[in-house]
Amino acid sequence: MYKHLLIASDGSELAGKALTHGLELAQSLGARVTVLTASAPFPMPGYGTVPAATLIEAYEKATTENAERILSAAGEAAKKLGVICETIHARAREPAEVIVDTAQSKACDLIVMASHGYHAVKRLLLGSVAIEVLAHSKVPVLIFRNQTT
Repeated sequence: MYKHLLIASDGSELAGKALTHGLELAQSLGARVTVLTASAPFPMPGYGTVPAATLIEAYEKATTENAERILSAAGEAAKKLGVICETIHARAREPAEVIVDTAQSKACDLIVMASHGYHAVKRLLLGSVAIEVLAHSKVPVLIFRNQTT
């Protein structure tokens, strides 16, 4: 069935649950995974304003450290389950675009992701990144939603 899953994570609690679900699915299928996290570019202010280089450097350092934390935890979880795992930190692109592009370039046959991340409006059914991925992906997308009792 599925041989290579792309699991997208922004480090949110729900994305962590989607990661666990995706890894368990990969284990049950004997599939490998690529775990992707994307860092948005530094938000540039309007015309006539140039941010200090130290501010940009601090932002880059923080996003790199966050990505390393997410991907390290994903790699460790995959290893515990015996799942082959590649990790990718993508920069300077919109998250939905990089998810779709990575799925295509890595020949993934399923995308696993959370319905919402850190930046989602909670009352909506799906976050904007999930909607964009669903609209543009050429491979199936498994959306993990928060399970309420």
